[in-house]
Amino acid sequence: MALFLTDEVSLPLRAIRDLGSEGLKQEEALVVTQCGLLGGKLSFGDASFDTVFVIWSKIDNLSDQWVSEISRVLKPGAEVVLQASSLSDNQVKPSSHIERKLLISGFVDVQSIDSTQSVLVRGKKASWSTGSSFPLKKTTNALPKIQLSDESDLIDEDSLLTEEDLKKPELPVVGDCEVGSTRKACKNCTCGRAEAEEKVEKLSLTAEQITNPQSACGNCSLGDAFRCGGCPYRGLPAFKLGEKVTLGADFLTADI
Repeated sequence: MALFLTDEVSLPLRAIRDLGSEGLKQEEALVVTQCGLLGGKLSFGDASFDTVFVIWSKIDNLSDQWVSEISRVLKPGAEVVLQASSLSDNQVKPSSHIERKLLISGFVDVQSIDSTQSVLVRGKKASWSTGSSFPLKKTTNALPKIQLSDESDLIDEDSLLTEEDLKKPELPVVGDCEVGSTRKACKNCTCGRAEAEEKVEKLSLTAEQITNPQSACGNCSLGDAFRCGGCPYRGLPAFKLGEKVTLGADFLTADI
């Protein structure tokens, strides 16, 4: 079904032939004249026509309201053919005025032909509807594959390894000051073996150590806060080196 729109009183057959629509049957065409009196409104339903032919007397008379109404009555993917006088007060190129209106209204594949007396513009209504959606394909950023051929200059790194290189190396035993079930702490032991052995042995003070206390480290006489874990003087009060260790009269007296 085709719709013919014109702002003239009548539509001459010559205008129909110029638009290339002479092959249409009478029952397949609907003509509306004096469209300027309709205020840019048509009484047809949405998506009613396969083609709309517009014959306008002057380009400036085709308002945006009319372009939107033409788009409304056209089916998705249908074509609009517009012919108008090339006389215009504002446009240098006559067809650019109509092309811009069609593009703004959502038409695609807009083409125009300018002549000295008239301008002919064709366009198609988009096949999609307003608000339609479609899924987007998710792109994956894959790394480019490297194809190696026998003629490539690259060398396989695995071929450079020998049997000795593939053997698992034997890790050296970490020394722990030779601490074991049958070994004793070494001299200047720092791993705690010496103190552990001293705790096992029951240390007791001799009479010589009480009457003439001596200290190899120099901290035994300062008190328990400065003595090591294996000090034989632990639990005794501070004293002076070379003097007898004695307990004060208030040693066993409660503080409270």
